Amino acid sequence: MLNDPPVDLAIFDCDGVLVDSEMLASRLLSEALAGEGYAVTPEQCRARFTGISINRAMALIEADWGRKLPDDFEERLRARDLEIFARELQPIPGIEDALKRIPQPKCVASSGAPSKIRTSLTATGLLGYFEPHLYSAHQVANGKPAPDLFLFAAERMGVAPARCCVVEDSEAGVSAALAAGMRVIGFAGGGHCGPGYADMLVAAGADHVIDDMAALPRLLTGQLSSSV
Repeated sequence: MLNDPPVDLAIFDCDGVLVDSEMLASRLLSEALAGEGYAVTPEQCRARFTGISINRAMALIEADWGRKLPDDFEERLRARDLEIFARELQPIPGIEDALKRIPQPKCVASSGAPSKIRTSLTATGLLGYFEPHLYSAHQVANGKPAPDLFLFAAERMGVAPARCCVVEDSEAGVSAALAAGMRVIGFAGGGHCGPGYADMLVAAGADHVIDDMAALPRLLTGQLSSSV
């Protein structure tokens, strides 16, 4: 990023970037679907649905299954997510120290519901680094991989897309950031990131990929020039 314009806004995905939630969320989704008779493992949920909204995930499941999920499925899943996240969720290792060292304004742009974003950040002690700048896919017409959410966040923060850098852990999120005309740092250090995960983010188009949040402040201030 040394030859790029300065980064004036750091936009963070939440799940898998700020909080180590992806396998926890995948487990809860797998359990909820099993209760409806749709067999899918947490690993399959993680591989297929990371980075997209629950509404889009449900549409994909219904299309694959050939049946509609109950009308209250999303409501019950959200309630269970909030209960378990408040009790079990942990921050991504090193993220709080990184946030303290990042001088640029920061915001969150997540596929999660507003209540889930707030619960996750409160439970992990990170809310104060972002509030009130919390943006959800529920506020735009199209979720990731469409660019709508990141463009919405940039507009609300008053920063041109070309001066924004997104921190993402999913292929859908990387695609959304690129479609928005933003730089993107891929993060491959979450509990759900196995072998080949960093390569997937590189292939998706991330400018850099890191697996340790200690590198993030230096990237955002142009002090690193090579991928990690």
